[in-house]
Amino acid sequence: MKYQMNLKGVTPDMLLGFFVDWPNPPNVNTHYSLLKNSTKFILAFDEEKQRVVGFITAISDGLLSAYIPFLEVLPEYQKNGIGSELVRRMLEELDDLYMVDLMCDENLQTFYTRFNMFKSEGMIKRNYHQQAGKT
Repeated sequence: MKYQMNLKGVTPDMLLGFFVDWPNPPNVNTHYSLLKNSTKFILAFDEEKQRVVGFITAISDGLLSAYIPFLEVLPEYQKNGIGSELVRRMLEELDDLYMVDLMCDENLQTFYTRFNMFKSEGMIKRNYHQQAGKT
């Protein structure tokens, strides 16, 4: 598995299969733009199959805080440590910031405790009609 922090050699077609179970998922072009417009991102790339199999993104003010909105690994690649490696690498990238936040479903909280993250209270808003991204 190759991990990279750029889009060199990556085309939108290499991003197929993400956002599983989303009722209105972003298309591959929106996904590509999502990566390009993030403050930081890390891709897990299967060189043999020439496809992205996992990714994590962060947005940050570059001074104190960052938010990790996305961590996804293709279903057929899950349970192989790819998600853990993506989180580890991203947290290392963000280690000089005061706070790194993310929101996740309760059943995923145990996963993040391995990285010294802890449960916190928060508020969110979702505009589900925009789930696929701006058109």
